Amino acid sequence: MRYTSPWFKPFPPTLPPGKATFSPPVFPSRGLALWGALLALSLAACGSDPAAQDALPQVTYMAVVPQKEPLILKSELPGRTSPYNISEVRPQISGIIQDRLFEQGDLVVREQPLYQIDTALYAAAVDSAAAALQRAQANAQAAGLLAARYRKIVNSSAVSKQEYDNAVAAKAQAEAEIAAARAALDAARINLGYTTIRAPIAGHIGRSSVTPGALVTQNQTAALATIQQLDPIYVDLTQSSTEMLRLRRAYASGQLRSSGENAAKVKLLLPDGSLYTAPGPDGTPLPVEGDLLFSEVSVEPSTGSVTLRAVFPNAEGILLPGMFVRAIVEEGAKEGAILLPQKTVVRDNRGRATVNKLVKNSTLQDQAGVFNLEVAVLTLSASVDNDKWLVADGLQAGDLILVDGLLKVQRGKPVRGVPQPSGGL
Repeated sequence: MRYTSPWFKPFPPTLPPGKATFSPPVFPSRGLALWGALLALSLAACGSDPAAQDALPQVTYMAVVPQKEPLILKSELPGRTSPYNISEVRPQISGIIQDRLFEQGDLVVREQPLYQIDTALYAAAVDSAAAALQRAQANAQAAGLLAARYRKIVNSSAVSKQEYDNAVAAKAQAEAEIAAARAALDAARINLGYTTIRAPIAGHIGRSSVTPGALVTQNQTAALATIQQLDPIYVDLTQSSTEMLRLRRAYASGQLRSSGENAAKVKLLLPDGSLYTAPGPDGTPLPVEGDLLFSEVSVEPSTGSVTLRAVFPNAEGILLPGMFVRAIVEEGAKEGAILLPQKTVVRDNRGRATVNKLVKNSTLQDQAGVFNLEVAVLTLSASVDNDKWLVADGLQAGDLILVDGLLKVQRGKPVRGVPQPSGGL
């Protein structure tokens, strides 16, 4: 058989012994162009073939739709409770405790008697100071009479001016002694009052460290008891300085705005995870809101965090000092927020957040429901409701995001996309 086609170079009809070789067919440039055209027509025919499209892997997608209402952004911050007021009860004088006048653990009011110290020594000091005052007053009276008498006769030279001046000075000295004696009497009475140790603030009093018969001293370091005011109560929260700077920049750039008059309101999650509530007017439990007071002006060097202080009502006494809680703080409101289900976001080998977008190209433009996949790198802002991500950058309204069916997709191959029943977010 003789090959006459100009496209092929025929194999040699005979091969010399020991020289067995294989020469592949040579395609002239004109033949390559024709084969490329035939291959493109074949692919186009397959793409328009309904049976070929049905064989494509099917995936579910959602459309990116910005939120119509402003999204209130919240964050959870760890914190601990601390008393609104705390006072360590100590004696201001020395003496023997005669009686304890309160029940340990009770709620006490301001100026309520707590301990009674033996009064005998201090009552005697009051009597002594009173007698000294009387003596000073008597001396002053005598000095005053003498000065008055000398005033009448000093001009007649019955007494010298020096004697008159001495009498006037003695009168002034006697009056000063009266003032000193009166001050000593006041001090003695104050010390006598200190024999009854009273509550400096209202609150819950703890255990007593002394019993009747114990000797207490004026400068002792050990407290007799501790009183803590727990209604209201402070909650000290910690926030990273990085997060604080991010929020400030977001407010300055207009990405976030204040969520209203209640922007500084805070809610609490108790150690068991439940929301801190209190009975409302009709007895129904309602969330208790606290006020965010201030933040520290310095960063803790060891942790890189800033302390924020909030105050909460605690009429029911549920919050106790030192309790670990989590605060829900409103950061602000974001207009046109884009939310994605967390299951649609995956991390690449560089740790970046990515999603698979369904896109059209020139080849698939006219094929309904057929898409290519494209990886988009995202910038995530925050977690919302523990199942969504707030997207700061990387997506636009109308983008189609792969939701289900990624395991059926072959890299570089088109897919058939079906919108999810909910129609997106």
